[in-house]
Amino acid sequence: MFSRAFRVRSNTAIKGSDRRKLRADVAAAFPNLSADQLTEFIPNKEELNVIKIYSHKGEAVTVYTNNKNPILFEIERALYPTVYTLWLYPDLLPAFSTWPPVLQKLAGGADLMLPGVVVPSSGFPQVEQGTLCAVTLLGNRAPVAVGVATMSTAEMLAAGMKGKGFAVLHTYMDHLCPAGQQLDIKKSSYKKFSKFLQCMQHQKILQVKELNKGVESIVEVDWKHPDVRAFAVPEGFASASSAQDSRSEEREQGYHAPEIIPLYGVSTKMIPLFQESGHKKGSILSSSEVRNIIINYVKANELVDETNKNFVKVNAILCDCLLDKSEQDEISSLKWDDLLSRCLERLQPLHQVTFYGQEPVVRKGNIEPIDITIAQRSSNKKVTIIKNLELYGLDPQCVANILQQKVQASATITPVPGTKDRVQVQIQGNQIHHLAKMLLEEYKLPRKYVQGLEKAPKLGRKK
Repeated sequence: MFSRAFRVRSNTAIKGSDRRKLRADVAAAFPNLSADQLTEFIPNKEELNVIKIYSHKGEAVTVYTNNKNPILFEIERALYPTVYTLWLYPDLLPAFSTWPPVLQKLAGGADLMLPGVVVPSSGFPQVEQGTLCAVTLLGNRAPVAVGVATMSTAEMLAAGMKGKGFAVLHTYMDHLCPAGQQLDIKKSSYKKFSKFLQCMQHQKILQVKELNKGVESIVEVDWKHPDVRAFAVPEGFASASSAQDSRSEEREQGYHAPEIIPLYGVSTKMIPLFQESGHKKGSILSSSEVRNIIINYVKANELVDETNKNFVKVNAILCDCLLDKSEQDEISSLKWDDLLSRCLERLQPLHQVTFYGQEPVVRKGNIEPIDITIAQRSSNKKVTIIKNLELYGLDPQCVANILQQKVQASATITPVPGTKDRVQVQIQGNQIHHLAKMLLEEYKLPRKYVQGLEKAPKLGRKK
């Protein structure tokens, strides 16, 4: 499921009430966790986030992180532990072993076949079809994959250990694992960043000054200091950092605007007009297909006005499908353009979105534009609010970070009021000029999909 890169829809902190609910859900899903383990797993004060993502196949998945480490993922209301969690609690799930070379295939998206499962002398754990299981490597107790058994233990043995044994959902080294390691100052000997700076200044590695009241700034670094020159990046950090940088660059600079095509579904009222062409309720058509069907219908029923070919005679079916009750006794013919526009208006609106490198996705309704508004806050301060970025494959957190760097203003991610899984970017000041340049020029989004650019501040004349 995570063998290829996924798209992040939202990333928000978990509130207290939701944290308690998550702990109750985890307790129900994994009853063998002790009370202490449960509190350690879903702590009261540690940083917990919920991340909504779309997998490369378009599946909606919820990921829960603790201090930015993925601990759980949720699919259709079912909770699954990550390999990171299973390293902390290796006995959480029944485990089956495989040969070390198999891991590379599992990480590439393959399921675990029964010929690759090692039969221990003590026998297999007793599981039923659909049981959540861990996969380990021979000679190593640490789980490397999470999967669902496709048959019971008895059925595996009865099948002679042939066929698919486990549908693999997540593996070590797939895209769900963190790219690098994290340094937590609280777990170091300094405990606070200010003490670290004081120590570095005492060693004459850098100089710190209070340029603004209450704000200390690094004003100078001695890059020729022996400790700085002797510093070497620990093994494992360099590759992780470069991988994360390349992903950030790909996400920020390699963005491809999605291809958006309006589509139309045959509604109940329009069935009589489309059934002659072999279409039924729910059939999905492009605007050109609708146009051709209507033209062929008119010609096949000889409805073109003989005296003026710009008009089409309205028969009983066109009357029922396209005319309002107040019009039915008054209108006997329609212009071609009016005929086609009325037809499109009475069909169910749909749209198809194709993101770069992914399969097309058809959604109901018309796509909502990226919505930019200006709101007034206390002390007459203005903020710019941006919604619907996720619909266009844009990561709100990424957009917030870029804007923050460009305009040097505070940017935050907040839930969209009245929604469960949508977020909005909020940045100080009227930043519509910068947004317009980013969305239209850098990201190449068509202007019709960006709403609110007219609210940009007017540039006054320089005196």
